[in-house]
Amino acid sequence: MTNASLNPADLRYLAAAGGAAPSLHNSQPWSFRPTSDGRGIAVYADTTRAVPLTDPDGRALYISVGAAVFNLRVAAAQLGRDPLVTLLPHGPDPAPAAVLDLSRRAHTHDADLYPAIALRRSSRLPFANRDVPERIVGELIAAADAEDVVLAVLEEADARRVLNLTAEAERRTAADLARQAETREWLRPEEPATDGIPYQALGPQDHDARVPVRAFTGHPPTPATPTQRFEALPQVATLTTRFDRPEDWLRAGQAMERVWLTATLHGLRMSVLHQAVEWPETRANLRDPHTGPGYVQMVLRMGYGPPGAATPRRAVEETLQPTETDGDTPAANGSGARTGTPVVSGPR
Repeated sequence: MTNASLNPADLRYLAAAGGAAPSLHNSQPWSFRPTSDGRGIAVYADTTRAVPLTDPDGRALYISVGAAVFNLRVAAAQLGRDPLVTLLPHGPDPAPAAVLDLSRRAHTHDADLYPAIALRRSSRLPFANRDVPERIVGELIAAADAEDVVLAVLEEADARRVLNLTAEAERRTAADLARQAETREWLRPEEPATDGIPYQALGPQDHDARVPVRAFTGHPPTPATPTQRFEALPQVATLTTRFDRPEDWLRAGQAMERVWLTATLHGLRMSVLHQAVEWPETRANLRDPHTGPGYVQMVLRMGYGPPGAATPRRAVEETLQPTETDGDTPAANGSGARTGTPVVSGPR
């Protein structure tokens, strides 16, 4: 145990790491607050930054918050503290999505991932026609398993099935003018910006239509989006949980970020193919029935290639709130879908 409270520099360090996590449309739907004893940090889901048409149940929002929680765990280990994480604890309204007790001295290796937080980016660019070595695939599978989530790196037939479902979902989105308008609200054509997606981070469309890259600027894209030739067979993976509750979404977010940071340290690039999980019908068909029950939470594309462009980040002064004993109240948590008893987990 350590009785040392987190000082202001520690809190800023943690909030900066948490705020570097990936999120749907770079919406950054989180805020952070020191616990009343000064030896922990609470994470809140900020529903004012929700993407309600694309993510009506808040699933992607919770996955984003889970990714921020994992970054906090890594930064805490770098500070010499061993985080004990409680998901969806009971508390005053609004209750946090997660609380990290940082009163223990570190005995994990999560700190090894810390350099990858600043290097991790979404790359929507073409990757090389080069397979990820089996040794690295094994590490990525183990990284997800450490968070009680299954990472399946798909063979050719399943990869093509998932890519076809993603393309189908992209076509459905193209016909939904309200969803297209919602997506455009997160585009940032001009600098400076603190959230959303700048045009330079969008990437090209696949000239041969093998990789269904999201058309952020509409169908047809306005302004016109250039095309490039992508890899012949994209390497695709799914993240699957046994259940489909808010705590599972938070776990999936932590698993996604652990996998992504591990991949980054190996020089791998990743991007999220999110379209198929946004429609109930295509999401249901993402699961391979031969692998047993489960809920696909995320589709990842991975490979070797150039890094994506950096995306803007909110200032720590905006995301780091006063302590729980102060008067300010953080934004309401999630979609209201909270369940039963708190879920406690530590580094695995």
